[in-house]
Amino acid sequence: MAAKVYKPAAEVNLGPDSDEFYISPNVKAPRVAGLLVKIFVWILEMPIIGPMVLYILKKDNLINKLVQDAEIPEPPLFTATHSWEDNPEQNVCLTKPDMSPPERVQEAVGCLPASLESTLAGSPPSSLKRWTIRDFNRAYSSGEVTPVQVAKRFLAAVKECSGPGLNMAFFISYSPEEIIRQAEESTLRYQKGTPLSAMDGILVAVKDEIDCGTRWLGRARACAADAAVVAQLRACGAVLAGKTNMHELGAGTSGINPHHGSTRNPYNPGRVSGGSSSGSAAAVCAGLCPVALGVDGGGSVRMPAALCGVVGFKPTAGRLSNAGVLPLNWTVGMPGILAGTVEDAAVAYSAIVDQSQPSYLRPELNLPLLKSSLSIKNIKLAKYAKWFNDSSEDIISCCDKALQTLHAQYGWETLDVTIPEIEEMRLAHYVTIGSECTASLAKYLDKLRRSEIGWDVRVALGVYGSFSSRAYLNSQRLRNRQMYFHNEIFKTADVIVSPMTGVTAYKLQDDALKSGELDYINGAALVRYSIAGNFLGLPAITVMVGYDKAGLPIGLQFIGRPWENNAAK
Repeated sequence: MAAKVYKPAAEVNLGPDSDEFYISPNVKAPRVAGLLVKIFVWILEMPIIGPMVLYILKKDNLINKLVQDAEIPEPPLFTATHSWEDNPEQNVCLTKPDMSPPERVQEAVGCLPASLESTLAGSPPSSLKRWTIRDFNRAYSSGEVTPVQVAKRFLAAVKECSGPGLNMAFFISYSPEEIIRQAEESTLRYQKGTPLSAMDGILVAVKDEIDCGTRWLGRARACAADAAVVAQLRACGAVLAGKTNMHELGAGTSGINPHHGSTRNPYNPGRVSGGSSSGSAAAVCAGLCPVALGVDGGGSVRMPAALCGVVGFKPTAGRLSNAGVLPLNWTVGMPGILAGTVEDAAVAYSAIVDQSQPSYLRPELNLPLLKSSLSIKNIKLAKYAKWFNDSSEDIISCCDKALQTLHAQYGWETLDVTIPEIEEMRLAHYVTIGSECTASLAKYLDKLRRSEIGWDVRVALGVYGSFSSRAYLNSQRLRNRQMYFHNEIFKTADVIVSPMTGVTAYKLQDDALKSGELDYINGAALVRYSIAGNFLGLPAITVMVGYDKAGLPIGLQFIGRPWENNAAK
């Protein structure tokens, strides 16, 4: 199979009449779980046979042809950072430099409408009705309810969800005493009329990757202080609710974790929640907290958000601090936000943006002026039809209806474009995130018994460790090409639009609960639309726009220009 020879990026046609060939993910691997995945791991870890099997797998799934052995004219681009350009944005509020987290939160709340409008998807089912940050803040301020009362109800709900009847596996760890202590301090501040911000007393769950991410790594890597994003929330008075479950090491998309239990989807406990920020998405979906933190290295915030019917937002690379986040993937990962509404995502975002650099080195912070009576006009949405339609019929229909609604209500136009080399970008991202994960964990893995790692993750680590330096360098050349393609598209369009996932939440099968599973076909369908946000460091958000025939949520994704995080909202 001859390796691909790429022509210069500047010669590629990005218009709707382009002759560029779209490759749907060509994953050739059966689903494997239970005893079969263990046998596969044993084979993969054999000295001679293992490397041979890995070579065949990469050959069948086009990594060798499209990435490792390809001829690519562009030089490597090793980071997804973006220089700041002062592009005018519609309906935004420019914050003052050097504001504290509580001050930014108050500024964000001032940008919200008096009452929330209905979403494109309509109201969620009554069983999933959720309170927003402002609902809690108003109730606390009026004395209708106290943070302590809410904390006690939260603890009772978590206990119920964790029992043998449900076993939803939302949280890995939490301290009832610590939660009550935080809530008591918040209650006292409200009684004195001195809450720190509108987020005072608000329960916020935190993905385990902030700071650890797996059972064994928590012992090897002590956490001496709050991560930067956690410290900022604490400064706003938020009640840190505990560490949420995740797909081990972020090395999968299902949320199945053999150590801590598999997080189940609140819409249907027999379905996956998505990963790797599974517990954070499911906790928000279930109404346990209005906001949670995740980490997004390959759609790990946005994918579970879409499957669980909540908002998932990752800002531009560099906008949030990675301090205190497990450094699994330096150039593609960053914290993100899961929330019940776009408004709550905006408030949480205002609290945790990184303002630690001198003001002359960082981009200005604009917050979306959502209370404005003027709708945002003349928005142009770039849509690559072949890519957009590479999903289930329910998802295509629902997302198309959402675009029609945006056009009918706000006059937003959809432009047909071609985004070349989508599958090549997915494979290049896979090589990048795998190589960086292996390098990051090397000092721990060298001292670790393999038996402490989940079976599916052992497969992932085996594949990650097989990538060559040539594959990594060519991946960065492909990053350079994709940066050029997307920058060209953003010259004529404000936002790139796509479904968030190619499938809705699929069934959680019993044989995977203790071993994990290898389901690369569903995995490829879940990550199909996630990659540009991470590989290119672009801001991206998913919002629920409806349900499939089984009543499972469907997400629509908006990818914005660098630093125009509000365009994504």
